[in-house]
Amino acid sequence: MARSPLTLGTWGEIRTHEAAWDEKGKPTRVRAVAQYRDFDGRTRQVERSGKSKTAAVNALRQALTDRSEAGRQGDLTLMSRFSDAANEWITRIEGLVKDGARSPGTSRTYRSHLNNHILKALGELRLGEVTTPIVDRFLAKTKKLVGVSTARTCRSIISGVMGLAVRAGAIRINPVREVSRIEGGPVKQPRALTSDEQAALRAHLFTAEKAIQWDLPDLVVFMLATGVRIGEALATIWGEFDPDAGTIRITSTLVRIKGEGLARKPTKSRAGKRTLLLPPSCVAVLQRRSVNARFDRPIFPDSVGGFRDPSNTSRCLREVLNGSSALAWITSHVFRKTTATTLDVAGMSARAVADQLGHSRPSMTQDVYLGRDMTNPLAARALETTLAPWTQNHG
Repeated sequence: MARSPLTLGTWGEIRTHEAAWDEKGKPTRVRAVAQYRDFDGRTRQVERSGKSKTAAVNALRQALTDRSEAGRQGDLTLMSRFSDAANEWITRIEGLVKDGARSPGTSRTYRSHLNNHILKALGELRLGEVTTPIVDRFLAKTKKLVGVSTARTCRSIISGVMGLAVRAGAIRINPVREVSRIEGGPVKQPRALTSDEQAALRAHLFTAEKAIQWDLPDLVVFMLATGVRIGEALATIWGEFDPDAGTIRITSTLVRIKGEGLARKPTKSRAGKRTLLLPPSCVAVLQRRSVNARFDRPIFPDSVGGFRDPSNTSRCLREVLNGSSALAWITSHVFRKTTATTLDVAGMSARAVADQLGHSRPSMTQDVYLGRDMTNPLAARALETTLAPWTQNHG
């Protein structure tokens, strides 16, 4: 049976031969020899010599290692630790954040999962040791102890790291490709505000002292009128509002970057940059607020006229809504889902609703943002045309 060939960039058994002796017959030169499979697929003999067997073997191993690493596309090798590849991968992600191609929130989430979960389990493994069974067991344990969402994010991160290792030539196949799917429980249906809940929310916001103090009523009106994220709403400046056309340009979002503080960054995708036509009532709210407004200042500023932190603002909203048991479940993202559902019920296409929300894929809008327990009068009217003959003849 033919012997399996060496893997590219690896070598076989190291053998030694005495090459020179002194007058007493003691070896003064030793040759160390091994067969090395080069990156062109050919196997070649490589040798080094030393004054002793140990010196010769060490010299040959160093030469073989250097040759193997030089033949690869990057600095990563089969013997590199997973943590080294992970650090290189997350550094590239953070570079994309600085270029505006990734959200800072994504970078923070990835680094948090790396530090809190992945590196503790896989960090010291060599890339060649990160196999499908090992990853599978780690993800199953993470799902059981932490949750489905965390396990899925960890899978994406590990796949990204090992994909980098494949591109660097350190490994041939990404082991995450064959990992079992991470199944979760029933998907939680999106929940939008009903008309009665909106009325209760409106009454609460316009009477709660803290809501008024923290300038929440107008902000909620703006978010319901546009469907923007809270970071996008707080990033809008007066120069992006056109009162004559009744439009607002959404170009940026506010994020807090570790070591830098609050930053106004471009929206995370091309679809996120959009111009929205505002309902007349929202235009009236903004016109009322625009007295003595400066072109470059935020529409919804903090107490000193600067940009408000989205996380702090969300916390203020939670504190206000916790004062009502019927409203305590509401978050700022519910306003976005309510806008999407309102437009869906009005008969707008999924593509049009996705454009309003800044989604590149309508499927995201349909699956995550549209409340499915809302009655749709357009559907009832369409079905009536089919059922009318039946009821007329057999009523």
